[in-house]
Amino acid sequence: MWPGGGGRERGGGCCRPGRAGSLFHVCKGRRTSRPDQRRPSSVRPRGSPPRPLLSSTPMAIRARSWRPPPPPLLLLLLWVTGQAAPVAGLGLGSDSELQIERRFVPEECPRTVRSGDFVRYHYVGTFPDGQKFDSSYDRDSTFNVFVGKGQLIAGMDQALVGMCVNERRFVKIPPKLAYGSDGVSGVIPPDSVLHFDVLLMDIWNSEDQVQIHTYFKPPSCPRTIQVSDFVRYHYNGTFLDGTLFDSSHNRMKTYDTYVGIGWLIPGMDKGLLGMCVGEKRIITIPPFLAYGEDGDGKDIPGQASLVFDVALLDLHNPKDGISIENKVVPENCERRSQSGDFLRYHYNGTLLDGTFFDSSYSRNRTFDTYIGQGYVIPGIDEGLLGVCIGEKRRIVVPPHLGYGEEGRGNIPGSAVLVFDIHVIDFHNPSDSISITSHYKPPDCSVLSKKGDYLKYHYNASLLDGTLLDSTWNLGKTYNIVLGSGQVVLGMDMGLREMCVGEKRTVIIPPHLGYGEAGVDGEVPGSAVLVFDIELLELVAGLPEGYMFVWNGEVSANLFEEIDKDGDGEVLLEEFSEYIHAQVASGKGKLAPGFDAEMIVKNMFTNQDRNGDGKVTAEEFKLKDQETKHDEL
Repeated sequence: MWPGGGGRERGGGCCRPGRAGSLFHVCKGRRTSRPDQRRPSSVRPRGSPPRPLLSSTPMAIRARSWRPPPPPLLLLLLWVTGQAAPVAGLGLGSDSELQIERRFVPEECPRTVRSGDFVRYHYVGTFPDGQKFDSSYDRDSTFNVFVGKGQLIAGMDQALVGMCVNERRFVKIPPKLAYGSDGVSGVIPPDSVLHFDVLLMDIWNSEDQVQIHTYFKPPSCPRTIQVSDFVRYHYNGTFLDGTLFDSSHNRMKTYDTYVGIGWLIPGMDKGLLGMCVGEKRIITIPPFLAYGEDGDGKDIPGQASLVFDVALLDLHNPKDGISIENKVVPENCERRSQSGDFLRYHYNGTLLDGTFFDSSYSRNRTFDTYIGQGYVIPGIDEGLLGVCIGEKRRIVVPPHLGYGEEGRGNIPGSAVLVFDIHVIDFHNPSDSISITSHYKPPDCSVLSKKGDYLKYHYNASLLDGTLLDSTWNLGKTYNIVLGSGQVVLGMDMGLREMCVGEKRTVIIPPHLGYGEAGVDGEVPGSAVLVFDIELLELVAGLPEGYMFVWNGEVSANLFEEIDKDGDGEVLLEEFSEYIHAQVASGKGKLAPGFDAEMIVKNMFTNQDRNGDGKVTAEEFKLKDQETKHDEL
C-alpha cells in the first residue's frame, strides 16, 4: 500500500442496505474497493465528515430454538441515557447497571475516546451463558461509528468513552441500556443482558488535523520541503494500533513523488512540508485526510487513521540548478577553467543523505575529461567551470541535471547527487608550455640552442605538487642533446635559450608531455607536468645537419693522409684512427652528446658508396654545403 491517494470519501460509520450488520448498533460501517494502484493518482480524497444513518441489516444467526432473523430492522436504537457510567469492575453492582472491566490497557495512551469521536473496533457479543450472537471478527471488518451521537445502544455509547487505542474492555450491558423488554425479534430475547468483548483499533474526530512528531532532525538543515518539491523518502505505514500495512523498506525502494500538488493523500501532502533531508518524523493522518470511508480497497479499511514513520532521503525542485560550495580555493589562482579545457580531478560521490555511490580515490586514479562539451552529466559540466587548480568544491546536482528519473547503476532514479571535487590540474589543447625564469647569472650571453649538449638538474612534479622524479635525489645530472628527440617535446622547448646557471620552471601540458597514456606507474595519463630546472653545463653543438666539422683548413691531400698505407683504399680502422686523431689535436670536432664510435662509423658508411667495406679515392667526397666547415 502506497501513501498515495485512494477513493472518494463518502462519510462513515454506516452500512450499505442489505449487508450484514450488528445486532446492537444503529448502523454499520462499510468497505468498498478501488482498482489496485501502486502509483499515486492525481485525484485524492477531498471528502467531508461521515454522515450517520439509522438503519441496518441484522446478521442471520441461529440461536438455540430461534428462527432466522426477520427482514431488516428499521430502528434498533431504543433509548439513549445521559452520562456515561463510571468504569467498574465486572461483578460489582447489580445487573441493572453498566459494568466495565478493563482487561488490557496499553502503556502509552495519548488520547481516549470522547463523545463525538469516530471509532473503529472489534467486538464479540455474547449472552450471559456464553452463546455468541454477533462478532465483527466473523465479518473480518471492524465496526465503525460515531460515539455519543445516538448511533449505538446506550450502554455501548457509554462503555466506549475513555478507551485507548489497543485497549480491551469486557462490557456487561443491562437490558435498559440495550434492547429492553422488546429485544430484537428472532435475535435478541426481551430483557437480555448483553456481554461485549471490545478491542479499540482506531479513534479520530472530524476536527482532527495532521499530527507531526519529529524524533530526529539533522544539525544542518539548509532547505526544507516546499510545495511542488520532488522528494524521495522511506516509510513504514501502520494503523493506530500498530499494525503494519505497508513499508518502502520491505520493497528496498524509496517512495518518489511531488509534494503539495495532489500526488499524495492530503494528510501526507501536509505532513511532509517543512522536512529536512535526514529528518525522521511520525505523521498521523485522520481518515478524511487519507482514504476516507472507502479505504483503498485492498490493505487499508474504510475510516482508518494512518501513521507514517518517514525518513527523508532526498529533496529537490524541478526548477533547481546546481549549487556550488567552495571548500578550499588556492590563494594564487592565475587561471580558472573554461569550456573546452581538459580537467583531471578526484571526487567522492554521495546521495543527499550521505549514501556513498562512487569515488575516484577508491580507483586511485583521477577522472579525466573535457568540460563544457557534454562529456559528463550537465550538472558537472557546469559545476567544473571557473575552478582553480588545487581547488576543492562541493557540487550538488539535481536529478534533471544528473541521471534523471532512471538513474544509473547504484544511483537511484530521481536522485540528487553530491560531488566533493578536488581539481588536480587542467589544460587546454591549444596550450603551449609556460616558462618562468627564477634566476639568471650576470653573464647570460650564451644561450642554449638546438644541437647543444646540456647537463642539468630537475625536479619533476604534478601541478598539485606530487613529486614524480628528481635528479638531485639521484645525485647526477640529466644530459641531452637539445633538439634530438631525447626528451618530450615540451621539455625540449623549455630548455631553449637558457644560459648556464639559470633556474627556471617549465609547465608542460600533456599533449607536449606524455599524452593521454602517461607512463605506467610513473606519470598519470593526461597529466600537466612541472619541471624545476637548473642548467649546469652547455657544450655548443654543431651546425644543423653536421656530425663532424673541421676547426681549421682542410688538407688538400685529405684522402692520402687517411690512406696511410697508400694502397688507394681506406678501411674503417684507418678512417676511425684518423678522425679520432683530428679530434684529439683540436683540428676536428664530433657532435657532442652522441656515441663517438657510432658517429665515425656512420661517416665511413656515407663515404662507402658501393658498400664494399672500403672507400676509394673516387668515392671519397666532402660536403660542399659550407665553405668554412666541411664534413666527411
